[in-house]
Amino acid sequence: MGSLVLNDAMPSSTSEPAFPRRGGVLHAEQVPLPAIAAAVGTPTYVYSANTIRARLQRLEQAFASVPHRIHFAMKANSNLAVLRLLHELGAGVDIVSGGELFRAREAGFTGRDVVFSGVGKTVREIEQALEERVLLINVESEAELVTIDAVAGRQGVVAPIAIRVNPEVTVDTPHAYIKTGEKGQKFGIPRDDVSRLVAMVHELPHVALRGMGMHLGSQIGNADPMRDALPRLLAAIASARADGHAIAYMDVGGGLAVPYHADERDADVDDYAAIVLAAARETGLTLLLEPGRFLVAEAGALITEVLYRKHAAGKDFIVTDAGMNDLVRPALYQAYHRIDAVESIEGTVVADVVGPICESGDFFAKDRPMPDVAAGALLAVHTAGAYGYTMSSNYNSRPRPAEVMVDGDRFAVITERERLEDLVRHERAHLQWRTA
Repeated sequence: MGSLVLNDAMPSSTSEPAFPRRGGVLHAEQVPLPAIAAAVGTPTYVYSANTIRARLQRLEQAFASVPHRIHFAMKANSNLAVLRLLHELGAGVDIVSGGELFRAREAGFTGRDVVFSGVGKTVREIEQALEERVLLINVESEAELVTIDAVAGRQGVVAPIAIRVNPEVTVDTPHAYIKTGEKGQKFGIPRDDVSRLVAMVHELPHVALRGMGMHLGSQIGNADPMRDALPRLLAAIASARADGHAIAYMDVGGGLAVPYHADERDADVDDYAAIVLAAARETGLTLLLEPGRFLVAEAGALITEVLYRKHAAGKDFIVTDAGMNDLVRPALYQAYHRIDAVESIEGTVVADVVGPICESGDFFAKDRPMPDVAAGALLAVHTAGAYGYTMSSNYNSRPRPAEVMVDGDRFAVITERERLEDLVRHERAHLQWRTA
């Protein structure tokens, strides 16, 4: 973590944009982006600490009238400095792997701060979760339930579990890959099977059913799916209570939308909260929420340098030093990210913004009006704080970018840029053969 201190004279939360333009130059809070690029190089992810604070505060205020806990979905951004900031602000975490559990612990979270989700937990991951005494392990299949009971039995403990219900409602999201609450998805327990698993818990001495939950998907722009799904979750909770289980938690997941296009708006948090709060009051349970993208997406931008301009077959290309290995969302989800020139420039061109990767899918924008930038100019790819660095790779043997956090008028490197030596650190060219 170096010398970064996040709780020393922290500026208060603000509603100002994470990346304002001042004097024609984009800033991260009060720091000019060219200054960061000059100090750290490109490509680099830059995050606004105050934006993360403000987003968390927005949710805390919306749900303040009921007992609740916000558990940040770590898969969106698992950098230790980001996690540490959220920990200092009182959040918990939602994890989906043993690696995320390790990161959470390194950032200061304890077991009671952790909800463990995911459909494919290994025996070792379940062991680690029980050793850390996590708040809940979300069960997503009958086989997993039996495995958790067996692992807990070997450790001589009782595992606190929640059943993730698949409410099987229609969810309108920008891409099919980010739907999780529809019928036929791999996530959660099908509605018709929930009561059977609830009854099974009585036969398993090393698990205790403490929660019921669901997660509908990502980029949900209005409260209609929650309106449809909550009665099904409430029915499952009532049935589990009638069956004698001491349910303490109702988990409604995350998925609140953030704007990627300039003309888009945030999800209606107040409408969403009104529906969820009514259900929480009806049950009297502690409410758990698992936002990821909502807290960090708009806090981040990927800064990249233009390497070349190219004109071919009647098309213009802007070639950057960032590629799909650094930000895969446009290639994987056909996702839109707004792209600005860091320093204002007159004139526009319709161009593809592409990277150096040897793939036709290596692009950030296609046929988009762009500032008519020349080689050496800096671009900012916006709303990249979620599922950017966490999904990056070393494809084409490219070192992953640096990460920087800005807090007011100061910035710190929170992930050093990988070196070429890092690419082969765990590989062996000279083999030591073994026989079975």
